[in-house]
Amino acid sequence: MREEHSTSSEQETLELARSFAQRLERGDVVALWGELGTGKTRFVKGVCEAFGANHHVSSPSFIILNRYEGRDPVKRELFVYHLDLYRVKSTEEIYDIGYEEFIFGDDITLVEWAEQLGDLLPPRRYDVRIAHGETDCERRISIELIGASGTRSETEKVRTSQ
Repeated sequence: MREEHSTSSEQETLELARSFAQRLERGDVVALWGELGTGKTRFVKGVCEAFGANHHVSSPSFIILNRYEGRDPVKRELFVYHLDLYRVKSTEEIYDIGYEEFIFGDDITLVEWAEQLGDLLPPRRYDVRIAHGETDCERRISIELIGASGTRSETEKVRTSQ
């Protein structure tokens, strides 16, 4: 089921992302879609804040990957991986950064420019689509759980059989 949201400020986008993060579990992948300047990194910042990863969250456009240290709901260490695939030109580059470790690991992975993954997108993930609204500050944000019928262990079976 797809949820549709509208925010009218960066603060509201952060709040939506913090709220969304409450449903995330270890191993979840969030694929972020949207044009430049729509607020994908702002959304990532809100998710990171929800896990106590309050470091300076910035777009890793030139380094591709940032790792933030946080805590899960039972206060165990949790890494939040933030990939920005805007400058990635090939699937080989994606594998070179350790794609499988992040996508199929036990932490939370947020991927900006998720379309760059193509067929490498995991079958179970959250798709977050962010678009400009009617005003400069407004954003339309849709959130959808893809592959909800498959459990995480079923997703692992798909990966290992490829």
